[in-house]
Amino acid sequence: VQLQASGGGLVQAGGSLRLSCAASGFTLDYYAIGWFRQAPGKEREGVSCINSSGDSTYYADSVKGRFTISRDNAKNTVYLQMNSLKPEETAVYYCAAAHRWSDYDCTTGHGMNYWGKGTQVTVSS
Repeated sequence: VQLQASGGGLVQAGGSLRLSCAASGFTLDYYAIGWFRQAPGKEREGVSCINSSGDSTYYADSVKGRFTISRDNAKNTVYLQMNSLKPEETAVYYCAAAHRWSDYDCTTGHGMNYWGKGTQVTVSS
């Protein structure tokens, strides 16, 4: 069972990146997926989540209108499109999965069953 986040990199402020979260060893069909980020010296924070059926999403207030989460269950992958990036959003971004019957908290990541290794996003000013 593995989640792999990718797509991070260095981008200028105002730029865009698309992160991908690919699953191996299990199917994402029955899992909610969340994106979280952690900057040095800061606590982990929830960025966005999408439920297993894809018809319900959550966004942190700070990213609403700029980030879009989506899923392609046929590709066993969830995406996070990030537009108008800001320097303060520099962080390691992680994806995590929670079984659809799990009680999880998208703002903190508590209750997520599986975590992937993160991908670094650096936004230069």
